[in-house]
Amino acid sequence: MARAGPDKNIIVRKMAQIANEIGAENVTLKMLADNLNIQTPSLYNHIKSFEDLQKELMIYGWDQMADVVLNAVAVVSGYDDLEALCYAFYRYAVLNPGIFNAMLWYNRYQNKEMLDSTERIFSIVYKITASLNISKETCNHLIRTFHGFLEGFSL
Repeated sequence: MARAGPDKNIIVRKMAQIANEIGAENVTLKMLADNLNIQTPSLYNHIKSFEDLQKELMIYGWDQMADVVLNAVAVVSGYDDLEALCYAFYRYAVLNPGIFNAMLWYNRYQNKEMLDSTERIFSIVYKITASLNISKETCNHLIRTFHGFLEGFSL
């Protein structure tokens, strides 16, 4: 009977763990395979390329951050939502430095999948600002400001 190997989700979670320990830029396929107790070529049963895996790590990070932010803003309202969002973003970045670094590779114009990866977190911000009667145009400026400030502050 053939041994069942890890699926793509397990591979991405393991990469996230290693990235948080040593930095996303230092992770190699061999290191990842060794940590999963499989041969490096076996990874290609689940991923197209190392770049594909890096993209999956970035998407994993944005999904996790959206969950963290959603939980943070669920217990407050108004301007406190914006504060809770910023603190949640910062805490996630500090506690997950490798994943956060991978998230910085984000380019929403690269493809629809990249755009969709941040859709949840942007929609949370849009809902908060709409409840405060802040226009979508101003909200877009706030998102860029928050992102730049929090990204710089977190690093």
